[in-house]
Amino acid sequence: MGKVKTEQVKRTAKELIERFPEKFSNNFDENKHAVSALTKGATTRIRNQIAGYITSSCAPEEETEAATEEVAEEAEA
Repeated sequence: MGKVKTEQVKRTAKELIERFPEKFSNNFDENKHAVSALTKGATTRIRNQIAGYITSSCAPEEETEAATEEVAEEAEA
């Protein structure tokens, strides 16, 4: 079973994604460094939780974009 993320982690992650969408991807380490640079005073545990939530929420978006591109290429052929 997965762990429940607190509302603070979700709210902060969503706000960061809205304000800086180009800084995040599905790579946890890159997201961790970006969150560290963008937030002040967050503990290591909170920073990692925020980065993990961002990583898990960015992964489906990139997969759907790749699938859309593949469908478009097949339609052109």
